[in-house]
Amino acid sequence: MGSGEKMGKNLRLKIQILFTIFTNGYVYGFLNGKIYQGKLKYACVPGLNCYSCPGAVGSCPLGALQALLNQRNFQVPFGVLGVFFLFGSILGRFICGWLCPFGLVQDLFHKIPLFRKRKRLPFHAVLKYGKYLTLVLLVCVGSLFLFGGFAKAPAFCKYLCPSGTFFGAIPLLTGNQMLRSQAGGLFLWKGVVLLGLLVLSVKIYRPFCQYLCPLGAIYGWFNRFSLVQIHWEEERCIACKACEKACPVGLSPKEISHSPECIRCGRCIPACPVKCLHFSQAVDNSCKFEYNKGK
Repeated sequence: MGSGEKMGKNLRLKIQILFTIFTNGYVYGFLNGKIYQGKLKYACVPGLNCYSCPGAVGSCPLGALQALLNQRNFQVPFGVLGVFFLFGSILGRFICGWLCPFGLVQDLFHKIPLFRKRKRLPFHAVLKYGKYLTLVLLVCVGSLFLFGGFAKAPAFCKYLCPSGTFFGAIPLLTGNQMLRSQAGGLFLWKGVVLLGLLVLSVKIYRPFCQYLCPLGAIYGWFNRFSLVQIHWEEERCIACKACEKACPVGLSPKEISHSPECIRCGRCIPACPVKCLHFSQAVDNSCKFEYNKGK
């Protein structure tokens, strides 16, 4: 790994950790097994950040969307849709790569030196649409109608979300004996889902982000026109595929610059020998500063 690539990875990891601490910094909640319910909870943070996490100081946009869709008298949730448009149009899936707490968890598990690492699952070309299916069936349909024999509910949060289990349910149950006595089959199911994804993360890069995350599906729609972009200067490209080898999900340079699968991690940029890939100006300058500081 080159020094530039290493510095870029270190910068991203620092930002991921700091943002996770910033958005989950209610220490009293962790110590006492209680959820913060102050005024800050009315604001949504960009990534998966479970409302029920004892340390969460803001709300998850997906959780807020489902809560509004789940109301008895349906109204179009313009406020939350505005949050998606604001974050998406500025950052796109940069949020997934740099600001999502559960993305950080998967990254850390992928660093565990076990198994032969793979970028994708078999049948990736089909499986990658799973996150759009999750968005439609669990986030939208499950919140609006009776679905699959279950009552109308915030179905993604209730039946699937691994971030909610990791950051919310487990800390709450650890610190609250009464809740532990009430934990049943649903918690067991979500625990199995979480464990399966964490074990898979050791081998496959970010399986939840690639195949199941509805928030990534939403932000992926903004990748083509968000302000934060990775630009590809095609005329300078020598087709060496160094960027594709560096990309954790194996995207080509054309896909890196446009694909909804790109999480803007930036690994491709220092890997390019002719420097034909670069971030949009503001992000590029911060990465250059971090690199020069490390020399």
